[in-house]
Amino acid sequence: MDQLEIPILDLKPQYEQLKETIQAAILRVVESGQFIMGPDVKQFEQEVAQYLGVNHAIGVNSGTDALFISMRSLGVGPGDEVITTPFTFFATAEAISHVGAKPIFVDIDEHTFNINPDLIEERITERTKAILPVHLYGRPAEMDKIMLLAQKYDLKVVEDCAQSFGARYFSAQGNNNLSNAYAGKQTGTIGDVGAYSFFPSKNLGAYGDGGLIATDDDVVAETARMLRVHGAKKKYYNETVGYNSRLDTIQAAILRAKLPHIDTWNNARRKVAQHYNQLFSDVTGIIPPECIEGHVFHQYTLTIKDKRDAVAQHLRQQGIGSMVYYPVPQDKLPIYQGQYPPNPVSDRIANQVLSLPIWPELTFDKQRRVSQTLLCAFE
Repeated sequence: MDQLEIPILDLKPQYEQLKETIQAAILRVVESGQFIMGPDVKQFEQEVAQYLGVNHAIGVNSGTDALFISMRSLGVGPGDEVITTPFTFFATAEAISHVGAKPIFVDIDEHTFNINPDLIEERITERTKAILPVHLYGRPAEMDKIMLLAQKYDLKVVEDCAQSFGARYFSAQGNNNLSNAYAGKQTGTIGDVGAYSFFPSKNLGAYGDGGLIATDDDVVAETARMLRVHGAKKKYYNETVGYNSRLDTIQAAILRAKLPHIDTWNNARRKVAQHYNQLFSDVTGIIPPECIEGHVFHQYTLTIKDKRDAVAQHLRQQGIGSMVYYPVPQDKLPIYQGQYPPNPVSDRIANQVLSLPIWPELTFDKQRRVSQTLLCAFE
């Protein structure tokens, strides 16, 4: 792949900022020789639980594992249905299928890119066991409405927070009819379980795969801890079929070094997004994302109503990275294609979205270069 002058993501500034701290953390683990479930894992779990404001945080080896272990811990399994969004990465639906349940796709809101809560109720059946909203691109889904439905129909809620670590929910979207009882809560702490990813590109990223399950439910937490180590509470006394899904000690040590900085980084991402929005304001045919309170902008994603692919190609020719997250909605992937009714908003948005370079240290000069190049191609 050609080296881009402005990539979609640059992790080097973050590393330079924390270089000595991270190297010391890695060396500490290497010298201890405790590479699996070492002290840093437990310490990270305690620190991240305090940050999120939950009783339990369980480290696992990926965000995908966090999703399906969460669902198994909640009793979701064969014959059940789980309502989710078609517009996200495959791991969401894949995790549902992994536990033997069937994903039920509900279309998105074109302004938020998240599941449209007003369409959920009509898809609930006697087999529905859970709702799995995704806080896509770092924007919290409308949890007030989702939780009201969950309470009405006695459903579990698993929040996919792979892209929203540190995001807070303030959004009843200005609707005074909603209680907004969850205002200020971290995403992942409103439903029964929150599932997080520490893939290197995430707002809080490790230097390899990693994931986390957050919950206030003691039974769910105990089950998740058992499932991540081959289904055993006590070594060699396996009670169920589990998984080898432990957060590596080195990754936990790296995450501990980064965690104190997450709010600063997320605030910087919001400033980058706000500046982009100024640069793209009043451009016909381009819709910038809303900068709502609590959004952490894992991605900065425009809706480009025409010529999206040509714009992306021109950006790349000029040395600027961009990405389409996600070109194929989950219900249109080969594994699920033809099994579901259409989701027209997701289908349309998949052909219009384009994510631009964003990271906390991205300079205004580089943002202007990105916007000028994009507008040149667009106009």
